[in-house]
Amino acid sequence: MITKKNISRDEIADTIHKEFGFSRKECLDIVNDIIEIIIEGLNSQGSVKIHNFGTFKLKKKNRRIGRNPKTKKEVMIEDRNVITFKMSKNVIKYINQEK
Repeated sequence: MITKKNISRDEIADTIHKEFGFSRKECLDIVNDIIEIIIEGLNSQGSVKIHNFGTFKLKKKNRRIGRNPKTKKEVMIEDRNVITFKMSKNVIKYINQEK
């Protein structure tokens, strides 16, 4: 079980390796493939739903004026895509039971 706040692909692969006994390379390939599938799904369909886990969605943020907090100078923030994630009710229940 991973207990750190920030984890790497390698650490996820190592956890799979310890749990299931696949080779480390196979585990890293699995993790990379899952991430690639999510990214491709977002690019092609705009969202990816993983049952009992949550939904990743691609949202477009419009161009706007922002402000540099240090200099207070106004700058233009261009259009961009952002990824949002909404947890499933099952994950929310699990997280709230852990506390």
